Amino acid sequence: MPVRRPAAALAALLALTLTGCGAQVEKAAPDDRGTAVTIENCGRKVTFDKVPERVVTNDVGITEIMFALGLEDRMAGFVMPDDKGKLSGVPWKDGYEKAKWLSKDEITKELAVDARADMVFAGWNYGFREGGLTPASLRKLGIDSYVLTESCHNGRGSARGIMPPLEALYTDLTQLGKLFGAEDRARKLITDFKARVAEVRRKAPKGADRPSVFLYDSGQDKPFTAGRYAAPDEIIAKAGGRSITHDLADSWTTVGWETVVERNPETIVICDYGDTTAEQKKQFLLHYKPLANVSAIKNKRIVTLDYADLVESPRNASAVERLAAHLRAVRR
Repeated sequence: MPVRRPAAALAALLALTLTGCGAQVEKAAPDDRGTAVTIENCGRKVTFDKVPERVVTNDVGITEIMFALGLEDRMAGFVMPDDKGKLSGVPWKDGYEKAKWLSKDEITKELAVDARADMVFAGWNYGFREGGLTPASLRKLGIDSYVLTESCHNGRGSARGIMPPLEALYTDLTQLGKLFGAEDRARKLITDFKARVAEVRRKAPKGADRPSVFLYDSGQDKPFTAGRYAAPDEIIAKAGGRSITHDLADSWTTVGWETVVERNPETIVICDYGDTTAEQKKQFLLHYKPLANVSAIKNKRIVTLDYADLVESPRNASAVERLAAHLRAVRR
């Protein structure tokens, strides 16, 4: 995505099939220490004078990071479109019942002030955007910020991403665990996620046998897709595939259809969100003439994952597990 979609455009987020999650959510112990806490965020050291007590989050993955850490009691609320989807398999589903749903539209300075927020957890093009809401503009209001690591600017203009996507997730869990005194919970989550991903990799195709994969987010004139710093790149890799856009030093961005044709993916993953349904996206791909000779189209190897699976979130390990099952079938 050249610009990550604002919250108002994120309809139909969460068609979820989290299975075998394994993690049991614990409530984070209150940490009322009065001393300052210094953590790292986007390559910078950031000091908080006290532990935040009224956090406002933007978007589903960011919100569920807080829930997975058991920090819903530290939240003033969350901003998210009106379809959270089925939550029966989410081990942190109680967070949605406890935290306040502040808005189904985009996050704003006015919303943060009205919520009496002392910290906003969002990301560049996941709520933060130049000319709009930024950490700097919040700082002027006395509100701290934490930036989603997947979205950190990497020095290439508007390009985003400074580390492999799963490492970004583990980094945010670690740093937020330190900030909120939830280090034990963060370590347990990271250990669980790493073990599950390692088990998938043990069974996955390797080397030249890995099937090539294209992530299709949206767009007809030009496809919106994922570079090597967006979560799908590593989800595909850990599942045993090879993203055809791994060479793009960005997170979400666009390419030309000629790139897709030339690189001839064996499987296409559709990101399910928005006003255009996954089935409509699939039918477009199947009937778009320039793609007619692409392997994934000829063999109808198209799989759908939800938006919440494919942005940085505690659902990433489950997405690796489910995509791996599809990719193993490609190689049978």
